[in-house]
Amino acid sequence: MSNPIRIILLDIGGVLVEFRGISSLQAWIGNRLTPDELWRKWLSSSFVRAFESGKIGPDTFADQLIADMGLPVSRKEFLEAFTAWPKGVYPGAIRIISRISSEYVRATLSNSNVLHWPRLMDEMGLRNLFAYHFASHLMGKLKPDREVFEHVVSVLKCEPSAILYLDDQPLNVEAAQLIGFQAVWVKEVQEVERVLTCANVL
Repeated sequence: MSNPIRIILLDIGGVLVEFRGISSLQAWIGNRLTPDELWRKWLSSSFVRAFESGKIGPDTFADQLIADMGLPVSRKEFLEAFTAWPKGVYPGAIRIISRISSEYVRATLSNSNVLHWPRLMDEMGLRNLFAYHFASHLMGKLKPDREVFEHVVSVLKCEPSAILYLDDQPLNVEAAQLIGFQAVWVKEVQEVERVLTCANVL
């Protein structure tokens, strides 16, 4: 790492918590798209962006997404399955977070929503492990938009280069790097531990 780190900023889905959403969507659409194609469609969906920035509620989100993607499920079926997409914290993730030295500020930055957030924070026990949580639906801002990273810097009152940011989506990593974050692409918790160890954070 090129500059002194003060803040450890972690994405949640795919980094600390396992999500099973893409496999559910693939089953519904009959594997018409590859996982990468489906993920890009999801990330670029105006309905997903509206829901995850808190602009529309779950019912509207479900109705619009079902119609847009031609999903063969009812609103009730979709929302029940969608709420269950966060499968659980990866084994060892909480232990790794707890090992981060107290000299660093711990925070999360996640595109989330009103259905997943209570499960992540309370059911999965992430709320009190971090000093700050930056959730898209609470901020009204989404990754990989520049403004979300600028918001984090403003709240934390730090230089962008003081933030070590880990995310499993290359687009988010690239956007954070453009702001000046020390951002690293990781997949699952083993790589989180490796990066934090190499940065002398653990």
